[in-house]
Amino acid sequence: MSDPITLNVGGKLYTTSLATLTSFPDSMLGAMFSGKMPTKRDSQGNCFIDRDGKVFRYILNFLRTSHLDLPEDFQEMGLLRREADFYQVQPLIEALQEKEVELSKAEKNAMLNITLNQRVQTVHFTVREAPQIYSLSSSSMEVFNANIFSTSCLFLKLLGSKLFYCSNGNLSSITSHLQDPNHLTLDWVANVEGLPEEEYTKQNLKRLWVVPANKQINSFQVFVEEVSCCPCEDVKVPGASATEGVS
Repeated sequence: MSDPITLNVGGKLYTTSLATLTSFPDSMLGAMFSGKMPTKRDSQGNCFIDRDGKVFRYILNFLRTSHLDLPEDFQEMGLLRREADFYQVQPLIEALQEKEVELSKAEKNAMLNITLNQRVQTVHFTVREAPQIYSLSSSSMEVFNANIFSTSCLFLKLLGSKLFYCSNGNLSSITSHLQDPNHLTLDWVANVEGLPEEEYTKQNLKRLWVVPANKQINSFQVFVEEVSCCPCEDVKVPGASATEGVS
């Protein structure tokens, strides 16, 4: 049994064994820790490797198990591939190639389903007519709801890069509301003529914008057009189903 070895990889610390680091003798790590290559040390005496520390966990786990384990929503395949090339762990390089082929096939067969709901509600607000004179007004407002499901996590991320909520005078990407990587629910309102800007904030009314086109989405037709032209060629976009109600 060898003593644990602590590695400093790009500022992140990992503790493992010599047997794990030399499990693939022909790799760079195998050469470094078998004495064939010199190793650097940080100020604490840990072995230092000037590479990306975040993805090294996947490389280290592969050294331990000879199996590639990645989360379903892993988005740094290119970076992991470059790191695997650096460490020259050949079985890992081959496993990544197989994984990329698998992901490519999955993307080509990706499907998208959208359920749209629209209703009309009355919004009441005050209008300032003079310094000390206010009047109560009301107007009809279109309220939209979209439930989006896609087997492609990439598609929803790309969609989130162009659609933004406008709330409290600020824009926020819809990706911040993406809790499930395959499912997204959007709720927003159309622009209401005559409604003062501060009333959107007071009544917590969110509008939906396309960035960088700086265009507000006030109808489902515009929404579906923006979804359809989202730059993800492999996703098949069927016709969306829509229901309407009035309240």
